[in-house]
Parts: sequence; structure tokens; C-alpha cells
Amino acid sequence: MKLTFTQFLTLDGVFQAPGGPDEDRSGGFEHGGWSVPYGDDDFGAFITEVFDQADAFLLGRGTYEIFAGYWPQHTDPADPVASRLNSLPKYVASTTLTGVDWHDSHIIGRHDLVKDVISLKERPGRELQMHGSGNLARSLLAHDLIDTLHLVTFPVVLGTGKRLFEEGALPTAFRLARSRATSTGVVISTYGRGGRPEYGTY
Repeated sequence: MKLTFTQFLTLDGVFQAPGGPDEDRSGGFEHGGWSVPYGDDDFGAFITEVFDQADAFLLGRGTYEIFAGYWPQHTDPADPVASRLNSLPKYVASTTLTGVDWHDSHIIGRHDLVKDVISLKERPGRELQMHGSGNLARSLLAHDLIDTLHLVTFPVVLGTGKRLFEEGALPTAFRLARSRATSTGVVISTYGRGGRPEYGTY
């Protein structure tokens, strides 16, 4: 399976708590819910398009706990997000969780996260999808394990918060596969890995 990663970002690269004020207040973050005002039909169509390709999910502990507290109560089979999250396998990267009770959930990464993710990618299927889970994504990007990035950039700057690409990130070049904008100004860019950066002089 190909490992794909969908992440909501601000213009200054913040991924923390896009969906609500109490989603993640760590570090004194007070801007939770910043993505919500920008939802529209274009955005919904993109989300449906992505989830239609899923055969399994890989989530960090925080994202898993948020999802598990919400999606099992939404069982409409016509909902492209709920139907897939509730029915497909979910792999939770955690060294501290002792159990998971959402249908078809499994804990990985207790001893060797990289080895476990490589093993998942070797299974047959279309996409092993990550949604959110920015901390986990940073770890996997450092090992070149994410094949496709859907970076969903919202027209807002927050000035504080967790950022996807921090100082010390692995130098990596990407290839832009597709880019589009929603009616509210959200830019959705899809990238594939392109190896290491090349350098020159102007």
C-alpha cells in the first residue's frame, strides 16, 4: 500500500488543533478550530475523493483518540468518512496505549515504529492513509516513508503552534502532482517525494 498523508496547515505551517478549541491546547495554544470557517463544497469534495481511496488508516495516539470519540457514533453508510473509518483497519502508533476498542483497531510501534510501518506498506491494497497526526508524520518523513502528501493550506496565520516542518527536518524535494483552490481560498496541493534537494546558484 502507498502511505498518504493529509494535513491541514496555516500559512505559517501550523497544524495544531484545526478542528476545535479543545482539540489540543498543549503549549498554551489558544487558536484551536482555525480551519472550521473555511469549509465549503469544494473542500467536502476533496475529502470524499481522498477517503474513497483508503484501504486502511495509520493514526497517532492523539488523532486516534479524537476520532474514536466521535466517528463510532456516526454510522450513516452514505457518509464517505464515517463509513470507511468505522469499517476499515486502523493502526495506532503508540508506545503507551494498553488497548483500543474501536472496531478493527490495532496498536503498532511499541518496539520499532519504522519496521511496523514498512510491514504495513508491504501489504496489498491502495492507500494506507494518515489524517492529521502531525507528530507521527514528522517521524515518518524523517525516514522517507510517506509517499504522497496532501497539504491543505488555509489562508490564516497564527504565529504560534506546532509546525509540520521544524528546524532539523530531513532535506527532501517534492514533486507537485496537483493543486487546486476552494471557494474560500484554501489551497489543496498534492506532492510526491522527489528525492533529495538539488542546489545551484543564481
